[in-house]
Amino acid sequence: MTDHAIPEVPEALDTDVFITRVFNAPRDVVWKFFTEPEYMARWFGPHAVHVPVDTVKVQLHPGGSWDLDMVDNATDERYPMRARLVSVIPPEYLEGVETNADRMTPDGHSPITLRIWLHDHGDKTRMTLHQGPFTSEFRDQTLDGWGESFEKVDAIIEAEF
Repeated sequence: MTDHAIPEVPEALDTDVFITRVFNAPRDVVWKFFTEPEYMARWFGPHAVHVPVDTVKVQLHPGGSWDLDMVDNATDERYPMRARLVSVIPPEYLEGVETNADRMTPDGHSPITLRIWLHDHGDKTRMTLHQGPFTSEFRDQTLDGWGESFEKVDAIIEAEF
């Protein structure tokens, strides 16, 4: 899907979200959570939001879209997440640049890059996620949101795999 080599994990700066964790599922299963709309709609976003599956658009190639809308459960307010994929190396690496997140960056116009590495450990997968740059407020909110999202992934894996 791309000719690019998988990059090394960069140094995490204070403007970045940096998460390493293990999922109790093989890498090909975890890859689906990041690349298949039916899975993404079930886990993406903190507990106070949901993602309608019809808002999830994944075009799994460089230049393709990785889009979805998080919808607040209490108010129905929408929080769109739009990204252009830069690198897709199944089932190991996914990189995208968010195209609508400039208000969350320190200078107000830098792109936010999301990089996800999936490392095969047999029946388990080690994920490394690097995202940024953010203002400190949005960095902390994003870190919390990923944490709650991954709790959802863990529950789905436990129930179904």
